[in-house]
Amino acid sequence: MGGLILGSVYALGAVGVTLVFGILRFAHFAHGDMMTASAFFAFMLAGLCAAWGISLPIPLVLALLPVVMVLTSLFAIGLDKAFYKPLRDRGARPVVLVMASIGVTLMMQGLIRLFAGTGSRDMYFNAPKEIFRIPTGGRPIVITEPQIALIALTVLSVIALHFFLTRSRLGKAMRAVSDNPDLARVTGIPLETVVKATWVIGGSLAAIAGTMLAMDVQLKPDLAYNILLPIFAAAILGGIGQPYGAIAGGYLIGFAETLSIFNLSVILRPFQSWLPEGVDLPTNLALVQTEYRLVVPFFILVVVLIYRPTGIFKGRVF
Repeated sequence: MGGLILGSVYALGAVGVTLVFGILRFAHFAHGDMMTASAFFAFMLAGLCAAWGISLPIPLVLALLPVVMVLTSLFAIGLDKAFYKPLRDRGARPVVLVMASIGVTLMMQGLIRLFAGTGSRDMYFNAPKEIFRIPTGGRPIVITEPQIALIALTVLSVIALHFFLTRSRLGKAMRAVSDNPDLARVTGIPLETVVKATWVIGGSLAAIAGTMLAMDVQLKPDLAYNILLPIFAAAILGGIGQPYGAIAGGYLIGFAETLSIFNLSVILRPFQSWLPEGVDLPTNLALVQTEYRLVVPFFILVVVLIYRPTGIFKGRVF
């Protein structure tokens, strides 16, 4: 279950990263901090509603998610107009845009800490987080309310994105720009509209991932900073510039990371009696300790870049 949860967060983040790269041709390192900013938008709106005495049968943060998606989309478009568009208009190379995105990352982290401090916050105002235990005959499966919402929203987002990219006129225009921007410009496709749509989709998915992640754990200024590497690893593994590959890569990275820290002794304990006397199974047979779990996506990222830089879905090469 942990792999499914992590994979959903990585997939939503990786789609935004891969769309920006496919349309604008640069790696947006500030995407993780956009996820964090969206969670703070949700926290502030939910706090205002709670202060006004508004109470709903579902968590306030979850009910306000559509508003948060709109705010994050506008925030993403604002970042583009303030920092990236002036560089594009001057013909800046992609590496310059990458360096600009790193600067935006540092700026956003500083601003978040300046206004929100460095402490952790609980995203639940009107009721505590619900925890469900699904009996399996042995150890029950534990799943929380935001995890269920995250999985459901990820499925809906993937379906909506598929229909948008394959059926809508704007979605087809985005695919055309991603395949050949020069040809798309000659055929009269409005590039600025495509760019705005890219930031809207990336911002909306970042809002879902960031808000649901904050609900499941706690809201911190570095909420999405540590998952930026797995998100990029997912985008590259699936094929940079390929939205469907980003989704597949997100789940592959999520399950790989979860399985790497799984204690295999739990499975091998029933076979303890088969071992010679005096030989005991180690208490922890995990491939990687929990505190080093980020080594797994980094290792996968390096292997993919060396042996298959186009990824699973044969995307672009950096």
